[in-house]
Amino acid sequence: MFTGIIETVGVVAKCDASSLFIKAEKILTGTQIGDSIAVNGVCLTVTKLTEGGFWADVMPETLSRSNLGKLTSGSPVNLERAMPVEGRIGGHIVSGHIDGTGKITKIQNDGNAVRFWIEAAPSILQIIVEKGSVAIDGISLTVASVSGTDLSVSVIPHTLGETILGSKRIGDTVNLENDIIGKYVKRLLGKATAENQAARDEKLLAWLSE
Repeated sequence: MFTGIIETVGVVAKCDASSLFIKAEKILTGTQIGDSIAVNGVCLTVTKLTEGGFWADVMPETLSRSNLGKLTSGSPVNLERAMPVEGRIGGHIVSGHIDGTGKITKIQNDGNAVRFWIEAAPSILQIIVEKGSVAIDGISLTVASVSGTDLSVSVIPHTLGETILGSKRIGDTVNLENDIIGKYVKRLLGKATAENQAARDEKLLAWLSE
């Protein structure tokens, strides 16, 4: 589990269709093989540690659902280690399991912050609520607005300076993870609706057979 509070920005040194080597000295203290690290919000397992970096395997499923397949040597990435049991949840509960990607369509100054508009699929937008939480490239952010086609977030200077979001441009792809509570609520409501429909169908069949 993660919080969406980025610890550092690493740099992809090597990448291929199945693995990444990321340079990042700051988060290596205490890190062991098998530990989880969120890379642009994607939960990856450390498979090898070297001086100044770590290796992680990447599955085809991960590449198809995230922007990791677009990374090249030299790409900066947001990094966060899994939250320790005694840690604080400074952002929100983030699983590191990406729901899909979005595309930045507009960037505009917003007072002392910068506002980003991100176009996304209806399946993602339908469980996003204004003033709720969303993880964008692993960053825990508050939703400023949401419509049927996009969402927007207003990002403070600190976050822009400490993550890769400050270098994003219009047209860039970002990873999106919905609030896990919203996903469970959607699932339970959908199941209840299906059960209600089944009960109504059963009653109708019983009435027709009389």
